[in-house]
Amino acid sequence: MLIIGIEGQQLAAHERAWLAAPEVGGVILFTRNYADRVQLARLVESIRAARAQPLLICVDQEGGPVQRFRAGFTRLPALDTLGRLWDRAPAHALALAEEHAWVMASELRAMDVDLSYAPVLDLARGNRAIGARALHADPHAVAVLGQAYVRGMHLAGMAATLKHFPGHGSVLEDTHLEGAIDARALEKLDAEDLQPFAAGFAAGAEAVMMAHVTYPAVDALPAGYSPRWIGGILRAQMGFTGIVISDDVGMAAAASAGGVAARVAAHYAAGCDVVLACTPALVPDALAAARVREGGVQRDLAALHGQVASSWPALEDNPQRARFLADLAGLDADAHA
Repeated sequence: MLIIGIEGQQLAAHERAWLAAPEVGGVILFTRNYADRVQLARLVESIRAARAQPLLICVDQEGGPVQRFRAGFTRLPALDTLGRLWDRAPAHALALAEEHAWVMASELRAMDVDLSYAPVLDLARGNRAIGARALHADPHAVAVLGQAYVRGMHLAGMAATLKHFPGHGSVLEDTHLEGAIDARALEKLDAEDLQPFAAGFAAGAEAVMMAHVTYPAVDALPAGYSPRWIGGILRAQMGFTGIVISDDVGMAAAASAGGVAARVAAHYAAGCDVVLACTPALVPDALAAARVREGGVQRDLAALHGQVASSWPALEDNPQRARFLADLAGLDADAHA
C-alpha cells in the first residue's frame, strides 16, 4: 500500500486519478498543502470524496521543528523540552507528554486528519535530522515518555506510529541527504535504541516507521529493506504485529536500492506494509511498482484510521484543552528561559 504526497492546496485531476488506484492507501500532507483550517477542511473533504474506500490522511505534526500545520493550530513545543523537564521533574514530564500528545492529536482529529507520524523514539545523541525532535538521550526516559505520548494520542482517537525503527538517533548523518551507517552490534542496539520501541509496543502502538539507516553488524541492507530487521527482529523477536511503514522513498539514503520502482519493490520484499512516496514527481513510478507487486497482498490499514473526534468549536470549549494549553505554554517558555 502506498501513502503519497500531493502538490498543492487542492487536488489536481491527475491526483484524483492516483487516489482512485487500489494500490494507494492514503495521502501525506505537508506545509505546501496548508494555508489555514478552512482550506484544510476543503482539501480533506475532497480527498475523502476521491473514492468510496476510505483513504488514510496523514501528516508529521510532531511539534518543534517538524509541525506542518501552524497557523490556526497550537504551536507545539519540541519533544526535547519534555526530556529536559524529565531531568528535574519526571512525573510532571510524563503528564505533559500525555497532554502534548492529546492536544496534537485532538486538533488533527477535529480536522478529520487520521494520523500524525508520532512519536519520535530515536535517542537524542546528536543526529542532524533528529535534534530537538528526540525526547532524551537515555533509553529509559525515552521509553516511559514515549508510552505517555502513545496514551495521549489514543485518548484523542489517534493511532501511534513509533519512529524511526530500530533507532536513528545514534548516527550523525541526515538520511534525507546522505547514507548513514551505525556499526554497533545488535546487543548494543538491543540494550539502548530498541528499548523505547519495545515499551511503545507494550503501550499498544499500532505502527512503526523504519529508518533508512544501515546496521552492518546486523544486516548489510538498510533497515527498511531488511527482512532480518523487519521479519526476524521486529516481528519474530519483538512480537510486533502492527503496520510497518517505510520512510520516504525519495530520501537520499533510500537510493541504495536503485530507482524509485526498485526502492518500492525492495521495501515490500522486506516486509513493509506501507511505502511512503512523499514527492509528487515520484508517485507515477511508485504506483507502477506497486501495481506489479508479486501477490498483490494489501494490508488492511483500518487500525490507523482516526477514531473519536470533536468539532473544532467543541474542542475550543473544552476546559481540559485550555488547561493543557496553559501547561504546554509554560513548558515552552521554560525551555527558552
